[in-house]
Amino acid sequence: MARLTAMEIRKRIAVVFLGVLAFLMVLLLRLGYLQLVQNRWYQERALHQRMRPVPVDAKRGVIYDRNLQKLAVSVSADAVYAVPAEVEDPAATAKALAPLLDMDPAVIEERLTRRQATVWLARKLDTDTAREIRALDLPGIGLVERPQRYYPHGQLAAHVLGIAGIDNQGLEGLEFYYDEYLRGEPGRVVMERDAAGRQIPDGIRRFVPPVDGVNLVLTLDHVIQYAAERELARAVEETGSDRGVFIAMDPRTGGILALAVYPSFDPNDYSSYPVENRRNIAIVDQYEPGSTFKIVTASAALDTGVVTPMTGFYDPGHIKIGGVTVRCWRAGGHGSQTFTEAVESSCNPVFAELGAERLGGERFYEYIQLFGFGEKTGIDFPGEAKGIVPVPGKIQWGETARWANVGFGQGIGVTPLQLLVAMATIANGGVRVTPHFLQGILDHNGRVIQEYPVTGTRVLKEETAAQMVQILRSVVVNGSGSRADIPGYRVAGKTGTAQVAEGGRYTERRISSFVGFAPADDPRIAAVVVLYHPKGETYGGVIAAPVFKEIVEDALERMGVPRRQEPAPKSQGNVFQRDNVQVPNVLNFPKQEAETILRQTGLRYQFNGEGEIVFDQVPAPGTVVPWGTVVQLLAHDEVVYDAGDERVTVPSVIGLSMREVAARLANAGLRLQVHGSGIAVRQEPAPGTEVPRDYVVNVFFASPSAN
Repeated sequence: MARLTAMEIRKRIAVVFLGVLAFLMVLLLRLGYLQLVQNRWYQERALHQRMRPVPVDAKRGVIYDRNLQKLAVSVSADAVYAVPAEVEDPAATAKALAPLLDMDPAVIEERLTRRQATVWLARKLDTDTAREIRALDLPGIGLVERPQRYYPHGQLAAHVLGIAGIDNQGLEGLEFYYDEYLRGEPGRVVMERDAAGRQIPDGIRRFVPPVDGVNLVLTLDHVIQYAAERELARAVEETGSDRGVFIAMDPRTGGILALAVYPSFDPNDYSSYPVENRRNIAIVDQYEPGSTFKIVTASAALDTGVVTPMTGFYDPGHIKIGGVTVRCWRAGGHGSQTFTEAVESSCNPVFAELGAERLGGERFYEYIQLFGFGEKTGIDFPGEAKGIVPVPGKIQWGETARWANVGFGQGIGVTPLQLLVAMATIANGGVRVTPHFLQGILDHNGRVIQEYPVTGTRVLKEETAAQMVQILRSVVVNGSGSRADIPGYRVAGKTGTAQVAEGGRYTERRISSFVGFAPADDPRIAAVVVLYHPKGETYGGVIAAPVFKEIVEDALERMGVPRRQEPAPKSQGNVFQRDNVQVPNVLNFPKQEAETILRQTGLRYQFNGEGEIVFDQVPAPGTVVPWGTVVQLLAHDEVVYDAGDERVTVPSVIGLSMREVAARLANAGLRLQVHGSGIAVRQEPAPGTEVPRDYVVNVFFASPSAN
């Protein structure tokens, strides 16, 4: 092997030297770049590694009612946290804290040994517990105040407000829906710590303040809400209902004045109540409305011109449409009646005919959609149900029969809120407004920064809406809604007693309701009452209408609406004239109340039947009769005859008027087939004949002057 020359050795040394020099130059340039150019970035990164933030929650915004009464507020409560790196003896620390926090020591110890900057041990501590923990002065254990949601009125408006969680987040109701506005932006306390995680005594401390949430003003009135919850709870308990709903709104704006659901819960301690108690069934659940849905059928029929208030109908007690027989709730039917009287008497055959034939599926469906059924109302609340509406051309069985059923409120699913919006549309001159809870948003200085916009959609002609107001007023004056009327406030509305379907068949269970508004001539409030599965009496006019009366009367007084002065009786000197009086409406009143009303009017009475509720009266309500006239009252219990009797005896009806005949046969469990007019002169079968229950009795009428 040849030996290297001196020149070659020098060359190699030079190459190595230049390589080392180049490396040192690169290293020097890199060091200079880090020191001069990236110095600030690395300093900030090093500082960031030493800093440990502790979050500081923002206070949730206050929720007020329309009069700035606080419904939901945030109060301070201590929370205990740990800095694991500073805990000297996790086992001993856990043992000391366990009895105070009512926790398993093993759970606490596990948290104290986590590789985290900070861990939460417990929140919402009471004052005494927080004081005892501070007194222990445990290394690595600290306390900080955190906002806690508090509802000063307990259960009041619980289903509207909803609940908030321990992490300052909305979970249900308006707390959830408006969480983005209410929760604010959290702040933090940042402290400098060493490599072991211990706080540096003279290190940097920074405080980034939280931004509290904004405040909400609702359309609710806490006084009306309280009255609603009180009366609804009483009604549910007295009627043995499973649950109940009440909603009131301003028909002009859509603002919800009160919403009550019973049974209820306390949002301050919601975990102690059954989960189903928190469900807002007024908005998120649907049901078959029954007769209250007839307001939609009637409105559509009037608006399209297929009927007028005075259009005549004849109800023999049943009608066959689409191969299905629809029976009237009244055995024997209502006979000849105008459209207005058909609404007053809630005659199913008339409404079946309207839905299936006079309107027809396509046109009926159009109005059902216009009223907002089958779609969400748009209320500012989470989880609203759409309901169920049949679509023309997509009904799998008996389309004509289906629309006949929908005409009187079966075969369709609605929410109580949707039904109320429909009634409010009539009260508002035919314009449907969007229901809402939010009235406005306030900043931290109390200034209004946003208001809820009121929008409307025309559904009915003004003339149609005015006609419906008069008809619904007559339902209260002359029909089944008499127990909802309020002296001086002129209520208009509609009753309902809906069957409950289970397993494809209708059961004996009922849903009783009343929906209406007042005053009829200048509506300020519309409301709905729904009682689910009452025991005993089930008629909406008997058990739901009085709930409406009690709450709405309180509400109108609260709102400062003046009562209308009813005309006083004519007098001559100090003696009232007793020539003629108007027969009051005592339909659906208990016998004792009916007696009192008739006596005060100057009329006598005679009861027929063994029930406790007035089912029919002759002369009819509103008839002008001489003072002292005897009013014939037909009383019954929940049904007009014993459903267990398979055969009944035909009573004698000879010499009676058509109305008296219908009442007597209905009381016997029989149906009426009318022939002629005037006074009953012949009947088939003859009196005393035993026939099957629901048998049709042919009665022949003639003028008293005829041979």
